[in-house]
Amino acid sequence: MSRVRTVFRCSECGAEAPKWTGWCSACGATGTLGEELVGSAGTGRRGAVALAPPSVPIPIAEAVGEATEPVPTGDDELDRVLGGGLVPGSVTVLGGEPGVGKSTLLLQALASIAAGTAAGPATCLYVTAEESARQVALRAERLRVTSPSLWLVAETSLPHVIAHLDALAPDVVVVDSIQTVHDPDLGSAPGSVGQVRGCAQRLVAEAKGRGVSIVLVGHVTKEGGLAGPRVLEHLVDTVLAFEGERHHALRMLRAVKHRFGSTHELGLFEMGEDGLEGVPDPSALFLADRQAGVPGSVVAPVLDGQRPLLVEVQALVVPSNAPSPRRTAQGVDGGRLAQVLAVLDRHAELDLSRAEVHVAVAGGVRVVEPGADLAMALAVASSATGRAVPAQLVTCGEIGLGGELRQVHRTERRLAEAARLGFQRAVVPRSAPDAPGGMRLVRAASIADAIDHHAFGPAAA
Repeated sequence: MSRVRTVFRCSECGAEAPKWTGWCSACGATGTLGEELVGSAGTGRRGAVALAPPSVPIPIAEAVGEATEPVPTGDDELDRVLGGGLVPGSVTVLGGEPGVGKSTLLLQALASIAAGTAAGPATCLYVTAEESARQVALRAERLRVTSPSLWLVAETSLPHVIAHLDALAPDVVVVDSIQTVHDPDLGSAPGSVGQVRGCAQRLVAEAKGRGVSIVLVGHVTKEGGLAGPRVLEHLVDTVLAFEGERHHALRMLRAVKHRFGSTHELGLFEMGEDGLEGVPDPSALFLADRQAGVPGSVVAPVLDGQRPLLVEVQALVVPSNAPSPRRTAQGVDGGRLAQVLAVLDRHAELDLSRAEVHVAVAGGVRVVEPGADLAMALAVASSATGRAVPAQLVTCGEIGLGGELRQVHRTERRLAEAARLGFQRAVVPRSAPDAPGGMRLVRAASIADAIDHHAFGPAAA
């Protein structure tokens, strides 16, 4: 007869403690210990992953070039982030907030893979552990997904999921979601740290042994991180983050971890009535509704990973009689905005102590890099003085605490994207590289120099 005992397991590192102490003694995290029931059934042979035969060491030169080519998903933006597609035998976790479109994205990708690849049609299996089969079928009907090679099953039991893999021998499997799949052989409750870790370990072993690509949908915490034990991210090959503002149609896909390629690519989608559609030219989308010649509007070429984007930074400065006027930031870091305002006050003699300042990035995109500092400062100065920045001018640069302008990473690539969309002039730091063809650079040494001589008036007209 098996004995069941209570342990406390850390949701960050998976370490086990005999009693609750308020923090994890292994990783030092606070408030991450959760109660879990374990016993001999949780560590028995039936619940454990079968041992594979030992590997044979080979010279590393013989292993070079043996990597399996990725299978394209048929979605250019998804393939961009994955480095070409899903690698056979890999396990990918896709995380995102509820309603952002994770299920829609994967259902569309499975439909494209099932319809046919370079090697011919592939068998795909969609395991729904949260919704009913009817709910997924209604979504597939709306998305016009009718491929006969795409199979659907509503299942929460891990042994039954493995049985479906035996019966269908699919090439690609989606499990939606890993937090709702449970193994009866494990003693803990569904969704617990032990269940998520144990089920993920079993699915990783199945993927490697069968050569099947498995995609796991993951929940996220209120802070935006992947829910469940931190060991989950170490087990899988790829971790994707699907993000988007609730009130905007734009969706962004990033690779947080990717063993088969770069983590610096960005995929952009737009949610429509027919599902998610890739955005091949995001810069044109962000600037489509821009009103030229309006004070407080400045265009900045920013870099998200390796992808250059042109975004519109808007500022609104209005008088206020409040003792502490409001400062709001949407799409930019609030601390970065406070730093830029302090530099404007000290080094550009722009007194904003009696004014509300609102700064936003249009289109729902978030800019976290310092390349938008100069655009933010010029947008605030433009709104405060009522002077508009010329429509065909972009700005690119970081602002130091001394008011100096500093060059940012890959300036030439940013300016090339601006030139492609027809912008003719750019205010940049003095150390910036030469401009691409068709663009004139206006070099400034400081933020005061940029405001007084280059961004406004004849020099920038």
